[in-house]
Amino acid sequence: MTHDSPSVKIPADIAAELAELEIVLDQSIPAKSLDRNLLIATWNIRAFGNITEEWQSDKEDSPRRDFHSLYLITAIVERFDVIAIQEVKANIAGLREMMDILGDDWSFILTDVTEGDAGNGERMAFVFDTRRVKLSGLASELVVPQEQLDNISAGALRKQFARTPYAVSFKSKGETFILVTLHILYGKSSGDRIPELKAIADWMAKWASDVNGYSQNLIALGDFNVDARGDLLHETFISSGLYIPEDLAAVTRSIFNTSKFYDHIAWFKGRGKTPKLSLEYIKGGNFDFVPHVLKARELTTQQISWMISDHYPLWAEFSIRD
Repeated sequence: MTHDSPSVKIPADIAAELAELEIVLDQSIPAKSLDRNLLIATWNIRAFGNITEEWQSDKEDSPRRDFHSLYLITAIVERFDVIAIQEVKANIAGLREMMDILGDDWSFILTDVTEGDAGNGERMAFVFDTRRVKLSGLASELVVPQEQLDNISAGALRKQFARTPYAVSFKSKGETFILVTLHILYGKSSGDRIPELKAIADWMAKWASDVNGYSQNLIALGDFNVDARGDLLHETFISSGLYIPEDLAAVTRSIFNTSKFYDHIAWFKGRGKTPKLSLEYIKGGNFDFVPHVLKARELTTQQISWMISDHYPLWAEFSIRD
């Protein structure tokens, strides 16, 4: 990242830290290659709302996220062609400043605020590099039909999603694909998550199987609040045929707990009536930013979580060669 936001100039010490971060990113995430690959990511950026408009916030400042941490976030986001971001708040000052830093080749699309306590005042967004991907016409939020809500069977969804899933279609080198992002309700216990997980899995399988639909290339990504690999939540999520490659299943999601399995990128591989994703998967992973950010400020992991995030970004590389 070599450009400044129009309103600020990067101090020399932060510019040096950003340069070091770029080297680590070069080693950790595949480079964008023209007409060869597509890099799709998801990141729950903790409470991504307003920022303190200083290079270094104080303990008394709210929020603690400042220009320093925002530039670090942006350097990571810039590595991907399109990234789904969860926990964008009603106040989008941080997102707007990030878009200014990214520059005119970048764009975003996002939902309105989800009202109510369960919605937590959140939006969901896609940020994308317009040189690499274009919007291809579809943007929709999932509303569950009343007939489905009337289902009284065990584990059925009885009310609308706490935070409405958001589906947007993109195109890259002739390939159309739909990204569906969501942030599953955490609830008071893990069982509270099952109805939403089951509903989204079934809905995606039905959409992917519709040969007359907009596109059968569906990729689910976001924070599914799955606790552990192989638990009931995980099995519910993949019950309709969604596939998670082994390398993506193996990496850590949370900066606090290596066993948590919250975030996912998943798609259909052609099991049953669902079609196989036409994009060829290459590899995927996370990015552990913690050792490489805000090093001179002697912050705790908890403090870093409020300035950067408590989740790692998760990414997948696909081939788009002819």
